[in-house]
Order: sequence, then C-alpha cells, then structure tokens
Amino acid sequence: MLTTTLPSPLGPLTLAASDGGALTGLWTDGRAPDPAWRADRGPFATVAERLEAYFGGEVVDFAGLPTAAAGTPWQRRVWAALREIPYGATTTYGALAARLGAPTASRAVGAANARNPISIVVPCHRVIGSSGALTGYAGGLDRKRALLALETLKAGAEVPIPGA
Repeated sequence: MLTTTLPSPLGPLTLAASDGGALTGLWTDGRAPDPAWRADRGPFATVAERLEAYFGGEVVDFAGLPTAAAGTPWQRRVWAALREIPYGATTTYGALAARLGAPTASRAVGAANARNPISIVVPCHRVIGSSGALTGYAGGLDRKRALLALETLKAGAEVPIPGA
C-alpha cells in the first residue's frame, strides 16, 4: 500500500493507494498512515491536482480517478450512488435508499456512508438528514459544513447549509 499526506484547508489529508495506483483511501480526520504503508507521492499526482483545484473553488469532477475501496457489495453500491450526487447538491439518506431500490434502508445507507474510505472523491458529505440537518461525518461536522459551503457557493446552489 502506498500513502502520502496532502495539505488542505480542512487540515492534512491522508491518502492511500494500491501498488497499482488506485485510490483506496482519503481521510480528512488527520489519521496517521499505517506504518506498513510505503510513502510515495508519485501515484497521487492526479488526485492531488484535482483536490487542489477543488479546494481552490473550481467545480471538479473526480470521475475517471481509479479507485478501489474495499467494502461489501452493499457498501460499494452506496458509494457508487454517492458519486452520482452532483457537485453543489445534497440528498438525504432516505432518498438515496429509495434510489437504490431499498426505500426502508436509510439506516443501512447511513452505515455504508460512514464507512466510505474515500471521502471528498466519493462525496459522502453531500448526504444530510431528512430534516435537512447535518448528520455524521467521519471528519467531523465542521469539515462537512465547510465542504458543502464551498460547493454551494461555487455551484451557485440555493441549498441551505444547516449551522452555516
């Protein structure tokens, strides 16, 4: 496994990739890389460039970045659906569950969302509670609020950001 740490407005981002270069992790919570991982910034050049543009306020499409997140089939379905949420938009856990054909599975969607190992690129921050409240984010609600504020400002969206 390869790793690097990138600076960001949210604090340091920890990235991990397979030896083949597919992104397997992107964490905003300041976690330290596994000591068994090998530091190598090279495989992360494209994702680093896109993240820099993203935090610079550009509307960035992360499509085409090779990813290889380890998860159950259900988790991978949820994570694929997360990637379909447009930049600057939000959805609810219930709406995402319905889109996946499992309208009563909002808690299961929330659990899969919480285990998303590739934050920002797989935009779990775009999912909010049914009341419109910000709920859970592995990197903390302040980071979730900041990501949503960045996107809604740039996209010109009229999505209210609770607590902003």
